[in-house]
Amino acid sequence: MMECASTPQAGRSCKETFNLYYYPANADIATDHFPKWMENPWIKVDTVAADTLVRRNGRMGGASMRSNVKTLRLGPLKESGFYLAFLDQGACMAVLAVRVYYRLCPAVVASLASFPETVPAGLVVSAEGSCVEGAEGSLGRRPIMYCREDGEWAKPAAGDCICVAGREEKDGRTKCSACPPGSFKPKVGELPCQICPPSSLSTSAGATVCNCKVGYYRATGDPVTAPCTKPPSSPRSIVSSLNGSTVDLDWSEPLDSGGRSDLYYEVRCSEYAAGGGWIPCTRLSFVQRPEKLKERKLSVSGLRPQVIYNFRVLALNGVSETNGAAAMGEELNVTIDRDLPNAVTGIQQLAASTSSLSLKWKTPGPPPSPSRGTVLDYEVKYYEKDQEDPRIMYLKTPANETTLSELRARTMYAVQVRARSEAGYGAFSGESVFQTLELDPEKAQPQVELIAGTVGVGTLLILIVVVIAVLCVRKHGSNKEPEYSDKPGQYLIGHNTKLYIDPFTYEDPNEAVREFAKEIDASYVKIEEVIGAGEFGEVCRGRLKVPGKKENYVAIKTLKGGYTERQRREFLSEASIMGQFHHPNIIHLEGVITNNSPVMIITEYMENGALDSFLRQNDGQFTPIQLVGMLRGIASGMRYLAEMNYVHRDLAARNILVNSNLVCKVSDFGLSRFLQEGSTDPTYTSCLGGKIPIRWTAPEAIAFRKFTSSSDVWGYGIVMWEVMSFGERPYWDMSNQDVINAIEQDYRLPAPPDCPSALHQLMLDCWQRDRASRPRFTEIVSALDKLIRNPASLKITTREQPG
Repeated sequence: MMECASTPQAGRSCKETFNLYYYPANADIATDHFPKWMENPWIKVDTVAADTLVRRNGRMGGASMRSNVKTLRLGPLKESGFYLAFLDQGACMAVLAVRVYYRLCPAVVASLASFPETVPAGLVVSAEGSCVEGAEGSLGRRPIMYCREDGEWAKPAAGDCICVAGREEKDGRTKCSACPPGSFKPKVGELPCQICPPSSLSTSAGATVCNCKVGYYRATGDPVTAPCTKPPSSPRSIVSSLNGSTVDLDWSEPLDSGGRSDLYYEVRCSEYAAGGGWIPCTRLSFVQRPEKLKERKLSVSGLRPQVIYNFRVLALNGVSETNGAAAMGEELNVTIDRDLPNAVTGIQQLAASTSSLSLKWKTPGPPPSPSRGTVLDYEVKYYEKDQEDPRIMYLKTPANETTLSELRARTMYAVQVRARSEAGYGAFSGESVFQTLELDPEKAQPQVELIAGTVGVGTLLILIVVVIAVLCVRKHGSNKEPEYSDKPGQYLIGHNTKLYIDPFTYEDPNEAVREFAKEIDASYVKIEEVIGAGEFGEVCRGRLKVPGKKENYVAIKTLKGGYTERQRREFLSEASIMGQFHHPNIIHLEGVITNNSPVMIITEYMENGALDSFLRQNDGQFTPIQLVGMLRGIASGMRYLAEMNYVHRDLAARNILVNSNLVCKVSDFGLSRFLQEGSTDPTYTSCLGGKIPIRWTAPEAIAFRKFTSSSDVWGYGIVMWEVMSFGERPYWDMSNQDVINAIEQDYRLPAPPDCPSALHQLMLDCWQRDRASRPRFTEIVSALDKLIRNPASLKITTREQPG
């Protein structure tokens, strides 16, 4: 393009610019007269000026003869094609070349999904992909990526693919390869293939389980990741210790447990019958059940003289029944001396009362060796009959009679007796049953009257206490406006509700802290662990124990050392703000500590932390009705703030906290106003001398710093999008400047995957350019209540919309 100054004869008509226009059309319809040569219907692209001009006396090929290259963007385009027109109104120029092109996102494989070549028809368009071979969509959703207008892909938004069982991720998550022989992967997921557990193997690729080697097994409840094991070897070194008719058995553990920790023992008993052959033991008593023994010992009583007993001790574990072979065991034969006293017989009742029984029995016959068989004394065993777990009592007596005392009236008692000699105790007798007498009705009457009188007085006292409590409640209730409605999470503001007071309007900001925040004694607070960091210091979890009240977990914000007076004032201002709010969906202030170091703000503790990270950790785990319930709670809290004339300015999922009951509460009051230019938080961008969270902020607040409840509504719409996308970052990896430009061109975030249409429409209403057209929080709460009352409306998603 020629420089006008080098051609003075051209005069004022000389120009150093030209204009570029385009006319969209679906077919080649242009003639000499159509479309008309005027700016409308032609659409102006831009006025083009050269960066370097040519002088008239410049030499061909010299530095003054450079050409200029300009890149201009057309659009948006909806028709099949377009015409270009260049309007020159006095410029001396030559158009050397025109190149018309468009950008597209190339076909790509990412996150185990392949996406086709995609042309961005707008600033951002979504493209559906398909999972690579050996992968499937998580949560049953198709993978989605977003193609930007510059031909670059944004990161996958939702529905990432994961490798199926028997396959693992390879080559930067571009394919799912089969697990090699000797390894396996038991289920769908991101975990890699594992080496086969001990004593197992896989012989082919893509194994989902490793089979046990010969002679090794898994128990029914063992996971496929557990090693294969085998039954234990035999117990060792069985030792018997005789005491009269009782034998104590002890043994050592097997040399080989089979590789398991669930080792147990079983004792089987046989006796040699008088007619020959082994039969199961009869009339023996075991202190513990002889099956499933954990200890390596067992006491058996009731052995009879001159009877040969065989005790076989087996070692078993969880796979002993699986292998089908007989368990390994060790045997021991036991026979007791005939000099033990014979069994006692003939137990009779001599007398009975309401609390005692007098009994007598026959003296046992003489044993074969009278020198060792003389009876020294007797042991009486008695307990309540027909009790599931009776309390067994013992009594020793030198004579063949005794009285059992301190018994219950009208109760059946089982009694057994055995005799003791120098050789030890003989066997217990068979069970004999006796009953105590019932109480005399005449003697029992005074006791009944006493009980009845006591119950009557107790009942009267309870009635008096209840009446007093009811009267107190009624009196208390008549003097106080109800704070909450009967709807969960709804706060009612009465006619006498105070409006929010900015603590910075106080001449002394410390006065605002004293008025709105309660001072807590530092000795009541115990810090347990650091859970995060804030703008002014650390955030900790701890316990608050106020005398006379229940101990509670609390969150503790601390002011870091070396602070200025201004930083202390700004730190405590959040407490002055928070202390004015009382609502179930607003974080509750417990109090402050200002008389000790460090200075602290104490709030209720929210177990599940920030909403955005909580949703990412539980992606796809909540139903639409649960998510709407969370949104309803947030909207209820914001409605309360709006009615108090408080503007939050920084409403985002990261500033919503969630407790163990999934109740969402608005937090972080007033912090965003204090972010200085030196702050490195990428969420906040410099704008008109302050820091603004661009992705969550309304256009008028970005452009003119005009913050109102309507700008909070815009931020609430972004929070809705975060919740329904399970914590996805708004606008993905677009730069803040790209976000501003996109919003100016009326771009709005698309519906998250499987998002109900009614919710996305409510988001779009919150993102109206005209702030007066946005709904109020009262209307948002009503809209969400309607959706909750009609759950079927949440099943209609954007993809199911007609057309």
